[in-house]
Amino acid sequence: MSTLFTKIINGEIPGRFIWKDESCVSFLTIGPLTDGHALVVPRLEVDKWTDAAPELVAKLMAVSQTIGQAQLSAFGAPRAGLIVAGFEVEHLHVHVFPAYGLENFDFKAVDNNPDPAAMDASAEKIRVALRAAGHGEFVPES
Repeated sequence: MSTLFTKIINGEIPGRFIWKDESCVSFLTIGPLTDGHALVVPRLEVDKWTDAAPELVAKLMAVSQTIGQAQLSAFGAPRAGLIVAGFEVEHLHVHVFPAYGLENFDFKAVDNNPDPAAMDASAEKIRVALRAAGHGEFVPES
């Protein structure tokens, strides 16, 4: 059975995509820790990051770093946070988000009802930053 993330990747469920390539995608999470909080997800359904091939983990980290750099540029945060938790959905995913302090790493503080217009604006800010950094070939229009 397909995971929630596979359904998003396949377009069965809408997502605010900021990156798409042959092996992974990135889209904003519906429960952000901060504005611009994205998930980097492999197209391949792998449950635990410890079960993923080293090449896939390396690819996810490289894309996560690129997304994090774009978030720093787009939101002016002092750091980009990165968390691999894996309890929410049984499909490997990396949380990447603008971080302003350690309190931003607390999943108890997620916004469970984010403003859709603000989410759209955050996604577009990241897309603009990714394009400006030379990654336009991987950035969807919306």
